[in-house]
Amino acid sequence: MAELSKELQEAILAMPVKEKDKILLRLIVKDEKLCQKLEYELLEEGATLDERRQELRNFIEQMVRSNHETHGWLMMYMRSVNGSITQHDKTTNDNYGEVSLTLHMLNRVYDEQMPHIQKYSHRSDTLASYVAKRTQFILQKLEKMHPDYYIEFEDDVNKLLQRVHTTAPSRYAQELGIPKKWVHE
Repeated sequence: MAELSKELQEAILAMPVKEKDKILLRLIVKDEKLCQKLEYELLEEGATLDERRQELRNFIEQMVRSNHETHGWLMMYMRSVNGSITQHDKTTNDNYGEVSLTLHMLNRVYDEQMPHIQKYSHRSDTLASYVAKRTQFILQKLEKMHPDYYIEFEDDVNKLLQRVHTTAPSRYAQELGIPKKWVHE
């Protein structure tokens, strides 16, 4: 990314507001993620957060109820959902939603797609590693959240941890130092 010289910065700041606005609008259109963030903040004023979360929950339900013939297909769908969750967080700054939705996705995969993740094999290796890393991600994000939220996540996190340590991801969970039970202080 190019840096602006001090002279160019001063020249831009001295431009008439109308010209700066035209340039700004042309630049914003080129960044889709910035457009989404501005739309959420300026037009929706944060009022659609629950609707956005529900859309992602629906996407998760669609993903887990689909017939995934292979571990690879399930993995592809999980990455797609996770990308949508990450984009949701970047757009809305919804850290709570990011943890909640990722946790929901992993537990729903266990609920609906157990044959793909129950036993470790060379075919389930990448999926097992991914689930363990996403679990670690959740725990790291939870550490940064306000302790008042811990009680809301405790049951679901411990359910996931029990599953992770008794199915295909168990080896990766041990390597990553993921606890078998989440105890918050």
